[in-house]
Amino acid sequence: MADTTHQDQRVAVVTGGAGGIGSAIIDRLSPDHEVVSLDRTGDFAVDLSVADDVRRVADLVLERHGRCDVFVHAAATFAWAPLEKVDLDTWRQIQAVNVESALLLTQAFVPGMRERAFGRVIFIVSNTFWSPPDGDMLPYVASKGALIGLTRTLAVGLGRDGIAVTAVAPGLTRTPASTSRSETEFAETKARQSMPRTLMPDDTAAVVAMLARDEAEALTGQTLTPDGGLVMR
Repeated sequence: MADTTHQDQRVAVVTGGAGGIGSAIIDRLSPDHEVVSLDRTGDFAVDLSVADDVRRVADLVLERHGRCDVFVHAAATFAWAPLEKVDLDTWRQIQAVNVESALLLTQAFVPGMRERAFGRVIFIVSNTFWSPPDGDMLPYVASKGALIGLTRTLAVGLGRDGIAVTAVAPGLTRTPASTSRSETEFAETKARQSMPRTLMPDDTAAVVAMLARDEAEALTGQTLTPDGGLVMR
């Protein structure tokens, strides 16, 4: 049976909730939402690269919480490789986690959003889509481009149902996952930004929290870029 303890409170589901940006998003949404984290170690453990597991956890969320009003896809995986060393297994895993799980969870949660005539679907993408730092991030950058395509197409298809679909594209952000990036890279990126400061997870989380609010209902189909002014579109 669905948990009706907080039936009047909106439910936000966040993938990658254990990550640096994902956990910051959860902190920002928690005051106004019942937040559910989907991750290998989240409120619901899931392998986002396996379609059947994604469908299973979507059913569990709806069974236990009864709804999803705000869906944030912050989970992502990546691999570094030049073009000639990109293998299909790695390519497919990255697309499965970064794109396909977002599609499957959106499919699962949108029917309830339609019934309530309210919904927010927010995809965390990356400013590397417009400004790739090098040629070795091909599967990752391509996956983020696919999410931007999902954002625009879903916005057209779902807008009349009261569902806004947006994307947030941070720049290089100081997180546990960015420990492989050198301090030189952080310094060079910061120097290229209009506002030369190191980006932190809450820079992205603050934009997500704004998009989740009722007042942001006119924003849909857009990609917001909290990257200190490195990419301007």
